[in-house]
This record gives sequence, C-alpha cells and structure tokens, in this order.
Amino acid sequence: MKISIRRSRRAAMAVALGSVLALTATACGDDGSGAGGDKGSEGSGKGEIVFWDNNGGVRTDIWKEIIADFEKANPDIQVKYVPIAATEYQSKVDNSIQAGGLPDVGGVGAAMLAGIAAQNALEPLDDRLAKSSLSSKLNKDMVASLKAAGGGDETLYSIPTSANNGVLYYRTDLFKKAGLDEPTTWDKFYKAAEKLTDKGKNEFGYTIRGGAGSIAQALDAMYGQSGITSFWDSSGEKTTVNDPKNVKALEKYVALYKKVTPAADLNNDFTKMVAQWDSGTIGMLNHNLGSYQDHVKALGVDKFRGIPQPIGAGGKRVQVSNPVDGLGVFKSSKNKDAAWKFIEFAVSQAENSKFNESAGQVPANTEAAKDAWVSKAEPTKLAAAALSDGSTTIVQLPYYLPDWNTISKTDNEPAFQKVMTGSTSAKDFLDTLADQLNKAQAEWNEQKG
Repeated sequence: MKISIRRSRRAAMAVALGSVLALTATACGDDGSGAGGDKGSEGSGKGEIVFWDNNGGVRTDIWKEIIADFEKANPDIQVKYVPIAATEYQSKVDNSIQAGGLPDVGGVGAAMLAGIAAQNALEPLDDRLAKSSLSSKLNKDMVASLKAAGGGDETLYSIPTSANNGVLYYRTDLFKKAGLDEPTTWDKFYKAAEKLTDKGKNEFGYTIRGGAGSIAQALDAMYGQSGITSFWDSSGEKTTVNDPKNVKALEKYVALYKKVTPAADLNNDFTKMVAQWDSGTIGMLNHNLGSYQDHVKALGVDKFRGIPQPIGAGGKRVQVSNPVDGLGVFKSSKNKDAAWKFIEFAVSQAENSKFNESAGQVPANTEAAKDAWVSKAEPTKLAAAALSDGSTTIVQLPYYLPDWNTISKTDNEPAFQKVMTGSTSAKDFLDTLADQLNKAQAEWNEQKG
C-alpha cells in the first residue's frame, strides 16, 4: 500500500495533537494484534509475544537460535517467530497498521522508520532504554541515526542492532588470472568489468542490481563517482541527485548493463544477485556486509575479498549511508513489557555478537563490537576502519522523510529499470526523482515549522 506524503504528514501532525483515533483491531489479548492508533498495554510480562523478522529467510536460522536462548533465560515468555521477506515487510506493516494484526515486536530499520512512526504505530523507547542495562552499551552514532530517521522529533522508536556498510566484493582468483589490479578506484573498477567479460563463455565483469533495492545501489555509484558529499544543496531544500555530475555518473554506470553484466540483472534483487555471483564466474558485486557469510560458504575465503567502495577521481571515497537496522515495539502490543525484555536480550553482548557474526555486520552493542570475530571478518574490519580513519565521506540519505521508502522503492525502482533498458534517459529519471524529493522535503519542513 502506497502512503502519500500528504497523508503521512497529516498522520504525524495528528500524533502531535494527540488526536489520532484508534482503528478497529482484529483480535485482542497478548498476541499484539491492533492498529496504528491502539495504545496497547504493558501486559503481564509473561505469555506469548509475536516477533516479525524484517529479513525473513536470510536471517531465520540465527533468529531462531537467539529466540531459543531467550526462552531458556525467560521460561515464562514464548516468542512466536514470523519470517517476512525484506521486499514484503514494508507493505505488510502498512497494511496491518490499517487492518490490525501488528506484532508485539519487529525489525524496524532506518529506511522505513519515519513512515511507520508517522502513522503512530511505534512505542517511544527513550525512557525504557535510559533505565536499561543497554543504556551505556549502544553505539552512539547508530542511536543518533535512528533518532534522526524517526521523523525529526529526536524520539527513539527503534533500538539499533547493526550497521550494514556497502562493500565491493571481487573475485581475487579471476583478477589474478587476468592480471588486474584490485578495484580500489572507479577507473580500475570499469577497466576490470570490461576485461573480465566474455559473453561467449557466460563470463561477466560485474552484476548490477536492477530489481528490488536498486535505487540505493545506484545512488552509491553516482555519489561515489561524482564526489558530491551532501544529498541537499546549501539551502537544504533542493536535492543534489540530479546534479550534472551525478547524471554523468549514472549514465556511465547504467551503460554497464548487458555490456559487462548478465541480462537477468534487470530483475535481480539482492538474493538473486548474490546467488548468481556465488555460483558463477562474475568478477565483481556491490552489496553490503550482510552477504559476506554467503560468499564464504560458496567460495571459501581465498577466492574473493570485500573492500570499501572505490575511490573517486578526486582521491576521496564517498558512499551513501546504509540504513541502521533495529528492533521496535509496536504501540498496539498488549504485552510491551515482554516485548521490551526480548529486545534487551537480543541486543545484549552475547546475542548481538552472535547475530552480527552470522550476518557479517557491525554490532550496535559496543562490547560485542570488540569481540574477536570482528577483526577476523575482513570486510567488516575494513568497513569499520574506513568509517573511522577519515578516508570516507558518508552522504546521509533522508530516511527521516515519511515517504522516503515509497519514493526510493515503489515509485522509482520500475523507473530505474527503464533507464537500464534505454527507454528513459538518466537525466529524465533523476530530474523526476529530484522533483519528488524536493516536494517531500518542502512538506517535511512545513510540518516541522
């Protein structure tokens, strides 16, 4: 279900006025059912709670392990685990806000946070965190990122679990065979993509993401090449996405499609793209830390590396922000006490370390981030270093806009495919995207004022 900017703004204003009406719930009791305006209750702190995983399938095994640990430590609480694919999670939550049936607790990452919070569906967590054992043990930057993404009022609606930086994975065996340098610059990246391609042998230099999640990857390639370091101009009202430098960068990047990439890339989301890279002879893949373990299982540690994004012509590395992931309590929950206990447990040192080692991501728990596996997982180690050694500038995407997820996914993923096939120009695509973003920013600024 598409949420309009105007409707999201009205919802956020209604929250501020305290006049949001509760929508009819489809069920009652301790199962968390309810709609966006339902205030829920603390509950008994016992019984069953429902947990929605926002990356079901990919993270199912590790969540089941954490849930088993939690139920052993808390025998009076049972967790009903519901895996939901990342590509379906946003619409599932939006529909349940209107029709009822929200869980007690669920994954709430920065990219979708503002849209859900604007509909009054999430429980503020500042007070709970302040009284928790986690209060001094969470990465401050990740907490700040989620506060900023919540819609601009600095309320914490999600407890961070991990950061998931963009990575350029490349096949070291194929590069060595071709006598290629490591793709540390964009020039080396393009050279390698061309040299490693032999369509007759079904060998390709790169795999480009054309399906779900394509916009974030395209933005990363654009800003990485252009060197532009801010998503908004100096006025804070106009986006830089359609700056001529970004247009030129996108034109060059999209020209890779079918020239040095498989034709199937047009519809590939991250799961298909990762599986294709792991099983084939493709030289390079842009994804994030989350797929590292998949590559290890498929290729071993000797046939690939995962390094920070290439350095641009200006001698600096620019990347767009990857959304911090987290866990939130839904306001309609009838057992918020038990839901919060689950979050506290899941983000404790041992469990957060276990989760992020499995996912290959940077832990939010600062004690977990010091565990030995972090320095052994090379992409995680390099990503963390790039963010702290001054070599990388991060372009912060406007996750705080209630319609960011709709604009960057529903509205423009199909449009980006038209750019890939040549039926729409990169300039027209970026001009349309810029117009949508500028309007969203203007409405958000009006709401704040």
